[in-house]
Order: sequence, then C-alpha cells, then structure tokens
Amino acid sequence: MRALLAVGAFIFCSCTLAQSAALNVAVAANFAAAMQEIGAAFESETGHRAVLAFGSTGKFYAQIKNGAPFQILLAADSQTPLRLEREGLAVVGTRFTYATGRLVLWSKREGFVDGQGEVLRSDNFRHIAIADPKLAPYGAATIEALSHLGLLARLTPKFVQGENVSQTYQFVATENAALGFIALSQVYSQGKIARGSAWVVPSELYRAIHQDAVVLAKGRDNPVALEFARFLRSDTARRIIQAYGYEG
Repeated sequence: MRALLAVGAFIFCSCTLAQSAALNVAVAANFAAAMQEIGAAFESETGHRAVLAFGSTGKFYAQIKNGAPFQILLAADSQTPLRLEREGLAVVGTRFTYATGRLVLWSKREGFVDGQGEVLRSDNFRHIAIADPKLAPYGAATIEALSHLGLLARLTPKFVQGENVSQTYQFVATENAALGFIALSQVYSQGKIARGSAWVVPSELYRAIHQDAVVLAKGRDNPVALEFARFLRSDTARRIIQAYGYEG
C-alpha cells in the first residue's frame, strides 16, 4: 500500500512539473516593459513562468554562442536571429517578427526637444546619449538617421554611449545627457509621450527596426518554448505590444 502511495505521489509530482515549467528568455532591452506584461499574461494564462533577462542583442548573441541557457531570444533586430539559425544555434522555422520598433529623440526636460528635431542643430546641449551601434540596433539606427540629416560628424564629439537603450535612457533620465536617442516604447504610454519632450524620428531616416524572435537550440525539445512563441503572436500579446508604441 505504501509503495502504491509513493508511486502515486511520484506521478502527481511529475505531472505538476510538466504542467508548470520555467522558460529562460533573452529579451532586447528596449522591449523590457512590454515583455514584463506579456510574461505576466503568459503565466496567468498557461501556468508557465518566463524567466526574463534583459540586455543588448549583441551581448546576447555572444552569450548564446558561448552556451548560455536561453531557450528563446527576442532580439532588437532581424539579423541576429537569422545568424543564429544559420549557425545551428536556433530552430529553423521558428523565427518571426514580433514588433517593429521606432526611434525617438527624447529629453527629460519639458519643451527642450521640438517636434521637428531642430534642437539637434543648436548649441543648447553638451552631451547626447546613444546606444552602442555595434551592439544595439537602436544605436545603429541613430547613426543612420544622423547621417541622413548630415549631423553625424557635428554631433559625434558630444556622444555619451550606452551599452543598450536601457542604459541610454538612464543617461537622459538622470540628466547626464540633456537628450538622447532611445526606443519610443520607453517613454510611450496611453497613445502619447508620457513625460518630457520628444521628436519621433521619421521612419524614412533609418531602416525599419524589425525585431525578430526565435526558439533557440536549447529550447528545441521544450514544448513550453513553442507555446511561448505562439503566445507572443496572440491577440493578448499584440495589444500589449501596440500599447507601447510598436508597429505591426
């Protein structure tokens, strides 16, 4: 009888573990706020917990190459997931665009940034924050936009560079830089810029920031990873993504 009870308890525990599992997800820094909401909604709906790590896409790529235990990557670009797929580090056929990001010039100060970005041509600031263009797609988009505007050479000496857009945002929020280029999602709420002053950079000034997700090789045999990928394309997730100012 005791043996039967022990077997029954083992089966119950095994089922419980199968029904509720944690998933390691690497998430581009710009998507942090939206992902926290999506992660909570995913756990509420499925019982599975997404363990989230936020950082630069370039850093995540290096970590995944070195064996980091991530099972899904939400990148800030489309090239990195494709590269991982070609290198055998991501599951072919699982890559998709989950959001299209938008670049914004933002200042914590009300009225400092005008609606046309003309502040960039002024001498009213000593420092301007950007994300590292070698690691962060929003940084690369910044360089591209400034090049189109003919302002790159003039502004480069004023750059304060963050590893990712979260750090770049902090430089501006703490006023270590008067203004900076960040993701619109970081300062967008209820259909408008939530605080400070901003210029949403016209999309024709930089290549579209298509942000792709992919199931990584370490998540190949994990059904929760595939379930999370499906959830990321659900109406629930889509509403959250659009609420943070992303397109698509």
